[in-house]
Amino acid sequence: MNDFEPFPLSQVASMIQLRHCFGLSLLLSTVMLCQAQQQPASPPDAPSTTKSAQMSAPPQDPSKSHNTFTLLARRSTFFPDLATSPGPLSSSQKFELFASSSISGSAVLGSAAGAGFSQAIDSYSGYGQGGEGYAKRFGASMARGATTNFFGTFLIPSLLHQDPRYFVLGDGSFRESAKYALRRVFITRTDSGGNAFNWSDILAPLASEGIANTYLPEGDRTAGQTIERYGTDIGVRAAGNLMREYWPTLARKLKRPRKPAPAPTSPPPAAAPKP
Repeated sequence: MNDFEPFPLSQVASMIQLRHCFGLSLLLSTVMLCQAQQQPASPPDAPSTTKSAQMSAPPQDPSKSHNTFTLLARRSTFFPDLATSPGPLSSSQKFELFASSSISGSAVLGSAAGAGFSQAIDSYSGYGQGGEGYAKRFGASMARGATTNFFGTFLIPSLLHQDPRYFVLGDGSFRESAKYALRRVFITRTDSGGNAFNWSDILAPLASEGIANTYLPEGDRTAGQTIERYGTDIGVRAAGNLMREYWPTLARKLKRPRKPAPAPTSPPPAAAPKP
């Protein structure tokens, strides 16, 4: 009796899919770049922050997307990708945004919480438990976030001339803000001020998860787990966009008011000289 069993074709397909996941995402980026160069730019969609600009703008169809954005007066350290100016970013500025976003407060806090949750449910069991297991999970989460930011904030936006920043809607209801936050996962702003399909946010997590299969535990590198992590990344991005909508208001409420300086005490009047 022959004990030899043929290697399952499903495992062969999984290995091939994982091996070429990263290359496929970069190939799609190149194809989209060629298409973007052939298609005319969409009409500009410049943000308006003053009442006079809003009054002079023509009436808009409420069924269409909201075209008025709120620009922050100063840059956020928790969400560095919140837009503070309507002008486009250069490639070097997109690289700086990638670096600051990778070590921002939201990145560190999100990785810390995600690592704790993963350890609680024993996800990535190859990392073990205890302090060492938590440190490995935290490091892997930070690495995946940094890789996603490299592709989604710097490389792909530079190739396709897309703006990686998030422009806050600001003046909508919760339902409108939630719809807008979800929509911005798939539609992004271009450097010329128009709208385009958000290849940056769609391809970047896929490339990041493909690279993550080189350092995640061996038991978490299957094709199904890679796609599952990719879907989670898209959902986290949508939830993060909704938080970005309300972060300026939340940050103002969390900021402690400064205590007023004590009033200066006037010196006692000088005694009159004796005659």
